[in-house]
Amino acid sequence: MYKVEGTTITMTRGDTLLVQVGMTRDGTAYTPEAGDRVRFAVKTELNRKGTDFVEDEPLIEKQIPIETMILQLDPEDTKSLPFRAYKYDIEITFADGTVDTFICNSDFILTPEVH
Repeated sequence: MYKVEGTTITMTRGDTLLVQVGMTRDGTAYTPEAGDRVRFAVKTELNRKGTDFVEDEPLIEKQIPIETMILQLDPEDTKSLPFRAYKYDIEITFADGTVDTFICNSDFILTPEVH
């Protein structure tokens, strides 16, 4: 099970997540073009100042296909992570090298499953 409210994603650990991602550029809807790359990353938390992530490497990092703009997490992506709230962002690197983090510092919450 998963739920998306605004930019907050709540999901049951070990489930599959399929979420359509949308973005705007210069105030209008943008469809990624050839050469663009979209990345989703989850980390543990921000430091006390709220400026940088505590860990250097993402716990989860996925490329989002530009053809579908569907973020897919598979069961193995979350199965080993503790139940808790994490932080995530989604960024696009345009073909010209320009980078835009269009969803940043958002909540990603893993909840337990009951077996």
